[in-house]
Amino acid sequence: MIDYILSNAWQLWAVICVLCLILELGSGDLFLLSFAIAAAVTAFMPLIGLDIYVQLLVFAITSVLTLLLVRPSLLKKLHKGEDKRESNVDALCGKTGVVTEAIVKGGYGRVSLGGDDWKACTPDGTALEKGTKVKFVNRESIILTVEKI
Repeated sequence: MIDYILSNAWQLWAVICVLCLILELGSGDLFLLSFAIAAAVTAFMPLIGLDIYVQLLVFAITSVLTLLLVRPSLLKKLHKGEDKRESNVDALCGKTGVVTEAIVKGGYGRVSLGGDDWKACTPDGTALEKGTKVKFVNRESIILTVEKI
């Protein structure tokens, strides 16, 4: 069995390459792609007569080189043009809302902003009446800091 595998090592490297490519489809982080490339390169080594130890060395070196050189450039190209979009409450920063429950001096109240009702305070601790238009300027955890417009 070992003799068969060693005499047909290119098939083993081809299977490793295909398996890494299939697994890469599930992950999408281009990590396994490096091993697939290394296995594809190493699949040619038995055909030129190199023994298994040299093949393993070629696989290891090619894997490291592709992880360090190829993967970062592919990731950069893959994510090119993507802007850093804020999400959740951070996406509401700078938006305007309405005080739904009066903000008491030095305390908290409620603000309707982005279709949700948030606990809110003012940066200087001033009071705001119900119905006052405010602008969301900051947050601490789930408590918004708002300023009167």
